Amino acid sequence: MKSVQFPINMLTLLAIFSAAPLQASPAKDLLDFDARRLGSDETVNLKEAYGGKVVLIVNTASKCAFTGQYEGLEELYATYRDRGLVVLGFPSNDFGGQEPGSEAQIRDFCRLTYSVKFPMFAKTAVKKGKADGLFTALAEAAGRYPKWNFHKYLLDRDGRVAGDYLSFTSPQSATIVDAVEKLL
Repeated sequence: MKSVQFPINMLTLLAIFSAAPLQASPAKDLLDFDARRLGSDETVNLKEAYGGKVVLIVNTASKCAFTGQYEGLEELYATYRDRGLVVLGFPSNDFGGQEPGSEAQIRDFCRLTYSVKFPMFAKTAVKKGKADGLFTALAEAAGRYPKWNFHKYLLDRDGRVAGDYLSFTSPQSATIVDAVEKLL
């Protein structure tokens, strides 16, 4: 059997194993945006309202196969809000026209069908190429834009992306719950 030799020297090994972990560069606080509450004229600065909390931002839709995730999002919010988690919902009609209603219709649907109490905001563009400032900043920080409804961005208490999750990832999945608990 022939031995295989790798072109690696001691300096290379030393560099690999002694390198300090990369430190994230200071990022803009991703909550430093204004958003209008769903079905209201009230505008809030997300940083002022939710800064210092762990934040899960979700683009939602009322007529999607994932719409049942409203229940899981509300459960997650109810379970952890006293420890510092807030869920923020942003309805979007970007994918499949699955959020066609007015803001009043969306608000009523969420409250009456899923007893949603977490903060909901105005219909928002989230798709690459037309996303509003918040979702553009989230996508750039996370490395991807939402590809469908119920994409989730998890922010740490400093307003930086700590994770992002595709639509298929349930709000009660161990992946999200574990990440939330670590940040709390």
